[in-house]
Amino acid sequence: MSSFLCAPLGTRRGRGGYVEDGSSRQDVPIVVREGVYLTWEELWVTMSKPSGKDGKKAIILESQTGYAKPGQLLAVMGPSGCGKTTLLDALAGRLNSKAKQTGDILINGRKQALAYGTSAYLTQDDAMLTTLTVEEAVYYSAQLQLPDSMSKFEKKERAEFTIKEMGLQDAIHTRIGGCGSKGISGGQKRRVSICIEIITRPNLLFLDEPTSGLDSAASFYVMNRIARLNKTDGIQRTIIASIHQPNTQVFQLFHNLCLLSNGKLVYFGPASAANKFFALNGFPCPTLQNPSDHFVKAINKDFELEDPEQGLTDGLTTEEAIYMLVKSYQSSEISQQIQTEIVAIRTGDSSAMEKKSNAAFFTQCIVLTRRSYLNMYRDLGYYWLRLFIYGALAICLGTIFYNIGSSKESAQARGSLLMFVATFLTFITIGGFPSFVEEMKVFEKERLNGHYGVTAYIIGQTLSSIPYILLISLIPGALVYYLTNLHHSCQHFVYFTCVLFVSVMLVESLMMIVASMVPNFLTGIITGCGILGVMMLNGGFYKLPSDLPKPIWKYPLYYISIHKYAYQGLFKNEFEGLIFTNKNNNDQVGEHMKNISGEEMLRDLWEVEMCHSKWVDLFILLGMLVLYRVLFLVIIKAMEKVKPIVAAFKWK
Repeated sequence: MSSFLCAPLGTRRGRGGYVEDGSSRQDVPIVVREGVYLTWEELWVTMSKPSGKDGKKAIILESQTGYAKPGQLLAVMGPSGCGKTTLLDALAGRLNSKAKQTGDILINGRKQALAYGTSAYLTQDDAMLTTLTVEEAVYYSAQLQLPDSMSKFEKKERAEFTIKEMGLQDAIHTRIGGCGSKGISGGQKRRVSICIEIITRPNLLFLDEPTSGLDSAASFYVMNRIARLNKTDGIQRTIIASIHQPNTQVFQLFHNLCLLSNGKLVYFGPASAANKFFALNGFPCPTLQNPSDHFVKAINKDFELEDPEQGLTDGLTTEEAIYMLVKSYQSSEISQQIQTEIVAIRTGDSSAMEKKSNAAFFTQCIVLTRRSYLNMYRDLGYYWLRLFIYGALAICLGTIFYNIGSSKESAQARGSLLMFVATFLTFITIGGFPSFVEEMKVFEKERLNGHYGVTAYIIGQTLSSIPYILLISLIPGALVYYLTNLHHSCQHFVYFTCVLFVSVMLVESLMMIVASMVPNFLTGIITGCGILGVMMLNGGFYKLPSDLPKPIWKYPLYYISIHKYAYQGLFKNEFEGLIFTNKNNNDQVGEHMKNISGEEMLRDLWEVEMCHSKWVDLFILLGMLVLYRVLFLVIIKAMEKVKPIVAAFKWK
């Protein structure tokens, strides 16, 4: 298929199969163009002010017009807070739901949805699982994003080619690393993020600050690799990148430049012509100075009070200079040429965006389970540290309550032991919150880019955690159970382990919900501790059910507390069938006064509900577990500020 060549400026490509330039008319075959042509005209983005009651809206972007073509790199530049990321979000359909957008955004000259697989968006944050190697991170992403029609070998081959494409073959077996663990460099992380996003061979690529946090050499290497993407695999990509302040070598890689200041369009056009535009308006770039430094300095008014001159001529303030540049650009020949170019793109033969398919739901579940299992295995803080703490506490409990006995006095000790198991052993589950928050960041990024769905993620995360939670329930549970000489029966031990297992999973599910609503690490832990603390107080041990204040504390908090059903299930499992001896009675007292049944203890001492069996309590805990996981799914769906790309975007 032949590639589309735009008509020269001032030329219109007609629909009838000819080119019309005003002087001659000649029939030419209609050329179906490849790649993605993106145009936007009179694009405004406003947002309600947080503290404003006057109904006024803050203008984030004002009257933006421009285009992006296949095989070219468009750079969006400007001072911090000028609207670079907002422009990218608007073009990619990722604006916050609170923002209001007006104007026309066209793909290949028509209003159409941005389908999955045709575009990719690289955020500033390199959110990746730090325990994976470069090869594993890219290959797992290939398995998730590429369709099942491709074999595993083809996906593996695609992943390896993409890694080589970004120059990462020397680090292919190195772990990504992060806080507390050594891994690849910052520049390599950026390239891994790019690999993950271009694995589907998208035609449209959005990059938000791809050189953020990199030194000059790393910035050039990353941007050079990005610019060379069109040459390595033959795909004419349309690349739009917001970049803060590139060095001279990076600036020379740009085809077109979009320069913003306070949401206003200062310049849009060929990057090579920007110097001339600024010079004609009285702001020539000094000799041997980086053009990008000069441009950003000329339109940055943040530090005008500290440096009133800022190198401007004629005594102009920066705000006046910006106003002058904006007006000069609007009436310039370059602006007219851009409008003509947009008309040429809009009147060309448009093609619909063809949606690509990713892996099937079942495949996503399997891949996410494997990846999450591997991450949990390698992350010491996820489960292994908890297993060590659980084991240490189990030994402490086992030695303190060693061979607890069967006297009436031991009943209180048994209750305290079971309370500690159901309360504090599950409470330590909060220790895995930091690891889960990091995993949630990866999920949010991949979910927004349409790599997989929420349901597949929840299933994968649940299945991968089961072996580890079973391990930290079985080993510490066995230590506690047999050292303290609790109820001798295999069935009773299995039930004891099941309650501990489900309770730990319930607390994990609760922390998942907290993490989805309160993503901040410190605030999330405090919130989780507070919720669990209230549940423990209302569980029926510290205060008997009959003594709980009925408003709120008993109805409904007592009945929705995790610990109520864990306490009652463990107490029934332990006390039912046991006989406790009253050693304080002499031989003349009747036999019925010496021995007290476990059922009497449950009813009279602990006020346990005897109207149903211990298995009902376990099934209620299992039902709560399912409910919590479903609630997690619903909350994520409800709190999504941007519609995921897998469902396609629509522009107003």
